[in-house]
Amino acid sequence: MTNIENDTPVEDGATEDTAAETPATETQDETAKLAEQLAALQQDLLYARAETQNVTRRKDKEIADAHTYAATKFARDILSVADNLGRALAALSDEQRADEGIKPLITGLEATERELLSVFERNGITRIAAIGLPLDPNQHQAMLEIPSDKEPGTIVQEMQAGYMMKDRLLRPAMVGVAKKAE
Repeated sequence: MTNIENDTPVEDGATEDTAAETPATETQDETAKLAEQLAALQQDLLYARAETQNVTRRKDKEIADAHTYAATKFARDILSVADNLGRALAALSDEQRADEGIKPLITGLEATERELLSVFERNGITRIAAIGLPLDPNQHQAMLEIPSDKEPGTIVQEMQAGYMMKDRLLRPAMVGVAKKAE
């Protein structure tokens, strides 16, 4: 059976009206499916772009951190050298400092210590303040409690200096903390 107006065949049992609607309905269904697929692909593209931007930001931050904190391990290692140099200078008595025979050696050690501290400063390595401050577990490590008339929790003794590299802890200060005197 054929439709006389447009010569398109009409299936058995179908009327001219349903035969005319079938291609339009199929086209609308296909268009709707394609629109859904397009929307899904656009959403996937947006997610992919966002993820790419996030990965790029993370990579840039990691590179910046690597440049900023590249010397962290070396800085931690050199802190013991600074400690030993400071202990050597602190161990000198006034008589030894007055001795003209070793005065040039002491002057050289003091100059070396000043230069080392200057290098620390140039590289963003700073000493953590401790004495007289309240204990901060992010910067101080309490090693012992000392009976004192100071407020409990206040640092009254520093056994080993602590250091920060920019905003990161290199080594906590090892301290003695006041406790209530009995």
